[in-house]
Amino acid sequence: MGNPVLETLRRLETHIREQNLDRSAILNPRDLAAKSALPEHTVRCLLRGKNPPADTVNDRVQARIKALSDAHLARSGKPMSDLAGNVSRKLGISGVWARQVCSGEKTPSVELLHGLVEFFGVQGKEAFFTAPAPEALNRVLLGILAEQQPTSEPSVPGPDSLTPAEDSFDDVRSVRLRQARDLPPERWKVLNATLTALLQFDDSQGDR
Repeated sequence: MGNPVLETLRRLETHIREQNLDRSAILNPRDLAAKSALPEHTVRCLLRGKNPPADTVNDRVQARIKALSDAHLARSGKPMSDLAGNVSRKLGISGVWARQVCSGEKTPSVELLHGLVEFFGVQGKEAFFTAPAPEALNRVLLGILAEQQPTSEPSVPGPDSLTPAEDSFDDVRSVRLRQARDLPPERWKVLNATLTALLQFDDSQGDR
């Protein structure tokens, strides 16, 4: 299987050079490992364009749950018994089973995995735990790329320029359309209704 990281990494490297950014801060293997719940050596391997160590889906699930659990314990300063108790109550499983899952000793069922997605608040749903390492890291890199690439806002017209030129309208349209791509479904409905109303209004004016 190919490494989807390479193309995203190429785009990031280009952006870093163009903006004169700190590469070591943006592509810090330790930070990327924490965000993807991957071993740091796997992240370094992928960043060098090499294939990661072979694993199974069960290996991935167990290792990533353990990574998230370890990070949770490090942040909270609380013992595993506290985390296992919270998972037990949240997922409706025994404390023993919760501890074994959090410690990476057991693989949870699909239903429990769904509950862990919500418990740890991870993005990508169940695929966060099951995706091959290149896909897991690439998801994180794509998120960083989206954050790093600025959106150029159109300049505000001066007092003597109340009517924008035609190419300015085109710039505004393109910027707004790029921003609209990330709108949630309910806002898309509002935007669609507004555009439909405006188009209908223009049609009615043209018929007069």
